[in-house]
Amino acid sequence: MDVGRPLEPLWRGLIVYRLLTFTTHVIAVLAALGEYRSSTGAIAVLAVIAAWTAATTVFYSSPGARPGRDRRRVVAVLDVLVSAAVMATTRYVETTQQIDADAPVMGSVWASAPVLALAIAFGPIGGFVGAGVISGMLIAVKRQVGAVELSDIQLLILAGLTVGYAAWVMQRYAERLRVAVAAQGAAAERERLARSIHDGVLQVLSHVRRRGAELGGPAAEFGELAGEQEVALRTLITSGAPVAADGQLDLLAEIAGLASQRITVSLPGTPVELPAHAVDTLLAVAKAALSNVDHHVGRDAPAWILVEDLGDAVEVSVRDDGPGIPAGRLDAAAAEGRMGVARSMQGRITDLGGTISCTTGPDIGTEWTIRLPRTAVTPAAKGRRR
Repeated sequence: MDVGRPLEPLWRGLIVYRLLTFTTHVIAVLAALGEYRSSTGAIAVLAVIAAWTAATTVFYSSPGARPGRDRRRVVAVLDVLVSAAVMATTRYVETTQQIDADAPVMGSVWASAPVLALAIAFGPIGGFVGAGVISGMLIAVKRQVGAVELSDIQLLILAGLTVGYAAWVMQRYAERLRVAVAAQGAAAERERLARSIHDGVLQVLSHVRRRGAELGGPAAEFGELAGEQEVALRTLITSGAPVAADGQLDLLAEIAGLASQRITVSLPGTPVELPAHAVDTLLAVAKAALSNVDHHVGRDAPAWILVEDLGDAVEVSVRDDGPGIPAGRLDAAAAEGRMGVARSMQGRITDLGGTISCTTGPDIGTEWTIRLPRTAVTPAAKGRRR
């Protein structure tokens, strides 16, 4: 299966089906040509059917040249309308005796192809709508709903729903396969980089950490920093949280990578899955809070990160035991137009649909609490904010 175009086998099958039903209908019309009210009209309708069959064969064979837009969806809608119009000519081409004798309407089985086209293009709903349009035209032409009509309608609905469901399943499977292939490639690349880093960078950092501890004094600080980077780098090359088929990431796997000798991370026991863009934003804000700790409290100051899954929301808090933020500093920074906390943290979380609060004081340090409702990062919520 081509994971980039998973529905191609169905489109090719539809082309074959269309050609076969066209051939069958031509034979049926020619065999009864002398019985029609207007044999010339019957031939003219066949010519239209032949031209449209040729056109749809071309259109259904490829999605078109415009990236991200499949022209076959538009053609499928037109296909239903053209097929319904062909069926509508029955009252002008066939005699009343033919119609009353349950003779095939103009288009006949050929007109079932657009039902399948809509099913492939739009899934089960498209197949059901297509079956409804063709069935409605059949009833309008025959002006009765007998056993034959009910059987035809039933087959159209079943075919539309079945093919539509098959198309939906194939798309879902292709998406999962695409994610799995990407994850496998990323894992292989990560393993290659891990071997290279382990043989070089990690050994150097480990050596600097040991020598710094042995020498003491200012060298000990560099040794401690090297140790923190060693831990962070080892976590980075061994974690690599996979992206799920629906674009979800485990927030815990990303936050865990922030742990070091001075940063304590507390996480719940079960994964906290959120859309990838939300995880990236929460991770960036947590890093910004830790950067503030380094800048205002000290690079050796301890910090604590807590992640809580509240069911309908996720909370991430970053705390230090420093002197706190002086009253009015954040408001003054925002008023002066400096990016800092107001832009990099509060702005990001607000754009995401969450809230961020700060508790600070000389005796309690500083704690940033980020609360993100799960409903704020659903596709529907994203659409409402646009």
